[in-house]
Formats: sequence, structure tokens, C-alpha cells
Amino acid sequence: MQSRLPKLLFLLMATLAAIYFSSVYPQLPETVAMHFNASGVADNYQPKSGFLDTLIAVTSAVAVLVFGVPAIIKILPAQLANLPNKQYWLSPERVADTQEFFSAWFAWFGCAVYFMAVFAFNYAVQFNLHPDNPPSPGRMIWMLSAFIAFTVFWVLRLPLHFARVPVSERQS
Repeated sequence: MQSRLPKLLFLLMATLAAIYFSSVYPQLPETVAMHFNASGVADNYQPKSGFLDTLIAVTSAVAVLVFGVPAIIKILPAQLANLPNKQYWLSPERVADTQEFFSAWFAWFGCAVYFMAVFAFNYAVQFNLHPDNPPSPGRMIWMLSAFIAFTVFWVLRLPLHFARVPVSERQS
């Protein structure tokens, strides 16, 4: 699994989000509805500068997930790894492939997290720009459900990947 594509995808999403949100930012009211209950009713407000600060913080946090965590994993000593079949996956001939797998895994997961975050921020933007015709909360619930399903699949996939050792490589 290669990490170049999801890392480029994240950078593209972050660039497009920066362009989009900077174009709608001047149109937002000074106090922005930022959090909504399950019925789509705003239940938390903040100054619009806080909206921008939160978007920047989320983008930065996800960038750490996409780029920082894999870099940290590469420099951690093998004895700190909690990995099924650690001796096999961290052997000298496989450690680079294992590290690249983690890099791609975190990058794809970061893309999913960022897509969900941008979707949520756009929901807030649309709610604030069109208070008489707000977006349907059902869209947000469906997206959140899809994200949760993706997260469950993605988290279960990780230990399953490392639980497998080719039959020819198993020690008796």
C-alpha cells in the first residue's frame, strides 16, 4: 500500500477547503452557529473568528495524523511496537514495507477524518448562510453513519493485516 496518493489527496482537500472557506468567510455572520443537535437545531455559537480558528486547528491535527504519526512510527524502537507477529513484520527485510503500510493507513484514515470534518464545517456554513432554508440534518446523520462504518472497517482491518503471516514464513 503506497502513501503518496492519500497524502496528495489530503493536501488537495486542504487546499480546496482553504480556498472555499476563505471565499465564504466574509459572508458569515459575526456570531456563527457551530454545533447542532440531532434535529439540526443550533445549540452552540461562537464568533466567526473562532470558526476559522477551529477549522485551522482541525486541519493541523489531521495533518499530524497524515504526516506526523507515520514519521514518529518510523523512529520508534521495535520493542515499543504492539503488533501481532512483530518479529515477522519488523524483521529487517520487511520493516520498510511495514512502515509504508502504516504511512498509507494513517494517510487514508486522515483523508476520511478530514473529509468528515470539512463536511461538518460546510454544514455549519450552509446553516449560517441560509438560516431560512438550512441543510437537512439527515445529510449529516448519513455522513456520520458512513464515517463510523468506515472507521470500524478501517480499525478492524489493521490487526487483521498483521495477524496474517504467509504459511511459508510461519515457524513451527
